[in-house]
Amino acid sequence: MVKAEDIRPGAEIDGFHVLEKVHEGSMAVLYRVSRPDIAQPLLMKTPKLGFGAHPACYVGFEVEQMILEKLVGPHVAKFFAKGSVEDTPYLVMEYVEGQSLREAVGRAPLPAEEVARLGRALATALHALHRQDVVHLDVKPGNILLRPGGEAVLVDFGLARHGHLPDLVEEEFHAPVGTGAYISPEQVLGVRCDPRSDIYALGVILYELATGRLPFGSPTRLGGFRKRLYVEPQPPRALNPAVPEWLQEVILRCLEVRWQGRYATAAQVAHDLAHPEQVPVTERGRRLRRSGPAASAWRWLLALRHEPPPCPVPSAYLGSALHVLVALDPAHATEALGGAMRDAVRRVVTAEPHARVSCVSVLEPSILTEEEAGRELAHSLHTQRLMELRHWARPLALAQERLRFHVLESGNPAHALMEFADGHHVDLIVIGARGSSTLRRLLGSVSSRVAAEARCSVTVVRIDQ
Repeated sequence: MVKAEDIRPGAEIDGFHVLEKVHEGSMAVLYRVSRPDIAQPLLMKTPKLGFGAHPACYVGFEVEQMILEKLVGPHVAKFFAKGSVEDTPYLVMEYVEGQSLREAVGRAPLPAEEVARLGRALATALHALHRQDVVHLDVKPGNILLRPGGEAVLVDFGLARHGHLPDLVEEEFHAPVGTGAYISPEQVLGVRCDPRSDIYALGVILYELATGRLPFGSPTRLGGFRKRLYVEPQPPRALNPAVPEWLQEVILRCLEVRWQGRYATAAQVAHDLAHPEQVPVTERGRRLRRSGPAASAWRWLLALRHEPPPCPVPSAYLGSALHVLVALDPAHATEALGGAMRDAVRRVVTAEPHARVSCVSVLEPSILTEEEAGRELAHSLHTQRLMELRHWARPLALAQERLRFHVLESGNPAHALMEFADGHHVDLIVIGARGSSTLRRLLGSVSSRVAAEARCSVTVVRIDQ
């Protein structure tokens, strides 16, 4: 047995050679380590479990050991090994090269484009986490690393909840746990299962990056936490007039007190930050002052009457918030095919109230675009196609926030559609099949290839000829 206090540079722990101390916090110590059979840089995390240690050290370390080894993908540090809490408590993971998001927060307020880029990276990482049935519940700049390529990596899962594992944090603590500045209203009320809690924390970080300030400060007592249940934050544009209306719309929607008013998924946040021109700006994005005392009083009453909702696993919740890509070619589709595709989409959005629909069309690139006349023609075709997409979607009668429209330019429509689907976390592609043999060679091959190669579900709509 090797005690935690015996872990120091030069020690050998279960085949790992301890190289140097990287960081020491209030609850854990981090070391660079190596092992002959593992080529990549490694990090060993050891908890502080000595006399006077906070109970959260023990529970949090056990939670992180349970959860980290079940996670995969580029948005978490790869797990390698762990030691038992009773004998030698440690956790070995990938050493992530890159900066903490705290560096960017230190430079705030940032331009809207940089806020959107950083927020999009974080939202993408959160969506990947939620798809694995984990809610982080301690999202803050210090727990986010940025790889050199720009991908966000989430670290420190000591307060997280896994939908298929016991919630040791909830069992051990009967008061809100989290970081005061970033904790969500429902966490204050004891709810630890909703992935939209992480979306709230994402909104706090966006607010901080855009204004240089925190929406509710950094409270340390329950009374300070509870203020976010009924007091709105100052609108970002009131603090920084350079914040565009679309960005304030995104930020304040993430920060809605009631989780039902927030984005349904982190993927939807990532999509809007990538396409600001598509964000429908409401009063929320234009306001320059908080709501009056009557609105605060109403939210205070709602908080008093709060009853915890059922807690499905995160992936089950995401299943009711599908992102549906409708691949349309209005120039060649018949009325019958367009109607059949609408019917297919209508069945999905009726059954799934949080589903979002992206209507996507692909234009062939023009060989004249280097010429002024060619550029004008391309812009005209792009605008015309957007109008056609909106015309197709009008009978669906969906709220503006549930619809998005995109015109892509590519000589390979199937590849463009699948690339869009991968980049925007699409769950279902709805695409029409041509009837004519001539047209089938043009688009039928597209639908066949999409159906065969797309990394999500595909519905191919056919009609009788």
